[in-house]
Amino acid sequence: MQEVNPKETTRAYAYEMWMKAPMPMVTLIKTLDVTRLRHISRKRGLKFNMLMCWSIGKAASQIKEFYMLPVGDKLIRYDTIAVNTIVANSQGEVSSCDIPFSDDLACFNKDYLRLTRQVAETCENHDLTDSMVIGTSALAQYDIDGAVGMYSEVFNNPFMIWGAYRRRWFKTTLTVSFQFHHTQMDGAHAARFLNVLQKEISTV
Repeated sequence: MQEVNPKETTRAYAYEMWMKAPMPMVTLIKTLDVTRLRHISRKRGLKFNMLMCWSIGKAASQIKEFYMLPVGDKLIRYDTIAVNTIVANSQGEVSSCDIPFSDDLACFNKDYLRLTRQVAETCENHDLTDSMVIGTSALAQYDIDGAVGMYSEVFNNPFMIWGAYRRRWFKTTLTVSFQFHHTQMDGAHAARFLNVLQKEISTV
């Protein structure tokens, strides 16, 4: 990771416009067809949440804007991406776990299982400060239509939230919300990411 001069990037105008905005976050909501993920999860014994996190990382790795993030008043370029998941820990609370993205699903699954188990047992967060982290929160036990994350002025990372998937006949859908800092990307980049995410989910 390294600090870059915003004026020497494609985000120069966005940096000037949105870095000091009182509310620079934008949220898009989209319903995804996750029929294939549910099928693979049941057939292969893989966690649905892990498959979602991997698909998110896979899609984000194809959008160059994900590798740059405003941190404080600086613009930082990262070489790697990680996906965060919230873990129910042994004390009945929740902890945060960053999982390094790997294009290899088996490798990502191995890291996911190892790190989430470690975090659940120790109740200590696992943070990757040298990667651009995409936050996620799965409210899998609840049927919700959408969610908008808060803006704390501390974390500018992109963030995704979803609830329970919905089964109808031969199709399973999942409504997700995607929040991002406008300095990092524009609405078109975010919409493209969601389209790529759908493609990755359908072809995993």
